[in-house]
Amino acid sequence: MQTRETILATLREALVELFEIEPERIILTADLYTDLEIDSIDAIDLIDHIKRKTGRKLDAGDFRTVRTVQDVIEAIYQKQQSQDR
Repeated sequence: MQTRETILATLREALVELFEIEPERIILTADLYTDLEIDSIDAIDLIDHIKRKTGRKLDAGDFRTVRTVQDVIEAIYQKQQSQDR
């Protein structure tokens, strides 16, 4: 199981690689849509990328209420908790 720290590292890597976002902008409180300028299509690409990197089954429904980097980390962490049971 990944820790929140490793999830953050994976997420940061994905945001830099996919959207050329400067790593220092990717903080826990950053809003994906306003601060990092991610749109809904980008969010789908991000979910797919994270799925491939982590090997975890994720879908867009898991991220309906996600707004910040911290929200993404928690959604992934909770999803892996439920899958590991």
